Amino acid sequence: MSGLQLLRPLQWVKNVFVLTPLFFSNNLLNGELLWPTLMVFVAFCLVSSSVYCFNDIYDKEADRQHPVKCNRPIASGNVSVRTGYVLMVLTFLASFILMLFVASPQRSLLLIIISGYWLTNIAYCIKLKQYAIIDVFLIAAGYVLRVLSGGLVADIEVSGWLVLLTFLLCLFLALTKRRDDFYLFETTGKMPRRSISGYSAQFIDLSVTMVATITIVCYILYTMSESVIERMGTPYLYLTSIWVLAGLLRYLQNMLVFHSSGSPTKVVMTDHFIQLCIVGWLASFFAIIYC
Repeated sequence: MSGLQLLRPLQWVKNVFVLTPLFFSNNLLNGELLWPTLMVFVAFCLVSSSVYCFNDIYDKEADRQHPVKCNRPIASGNVSVRTGYVLMVLTFLASFILMLFVASPQRSLLLIIISGYWLTNIAYCIKLKQYAIIDVFLIAAGYVLRVLSGGLVADIEVSGWLVLLTFLLCLFLALTKRRDDFYLFETTGKMPRRSISGYSAQFIDLSVTMVATITIVCYILYTMSESVIERMGTPYLYLTSIWVLAGLLRYLQNMLVFHSSGSPTKVVMTDHFIQLCIVGWLASFFAIIYC
């Protein structure tokens, strides 16, 4: 069980970004495109688990000083470092092998992207996460790679709107997590990560507000774009903006009022208001473009 926890299966939900090109191109129900896209989704789940294994091995000493991370399998001693390395290698190889079976003319490029994603995240774990701003930009860029991979495998052109919105949304989530880290630093005096020295509460709050504002404006402009309206065949996509705005405001409330914006995955899994916003957005978007 501890070995499974090391792979962080709850974090696999982040890889649904691979499916976004299908969703926004009205091809989510296309079985011929869905199957290879799901294979890429699984490959990203495996390669991200490989990164988590390395991260927990590399950060084991620092994690033992953290009030929450000390319960991670390696930091707590429930999983040995050797086992962690074995799982790291096996998950990476499994991801790479799975990609070899993906039926796509872009398979070579997909292999380069997923290998580049792994190498970048290893570099992030070792050094790059120590630098403020660079750390959150790299996190957001990782989600853009997921989206681009989903477009490549399905042979769907990924629009600039989708790339920009993905980057902005994930940058927003990464910044709110840094706010939670900084709050922990303020209350305990312990620095959860080195990059926190490059942040302040005011800087993070201003950055989150700025990115949230740009995100909602960008989304509204996307829904009202002539090219998008023509491609989707409907002028009513702007109605879905209500759910996006409500979700962003709730996330800001969690960060600024409740100080509970730590793990985006955990927030999504436990916050019923945000779950309602996600379901409402999916249902309204699906109804508008598919019905």
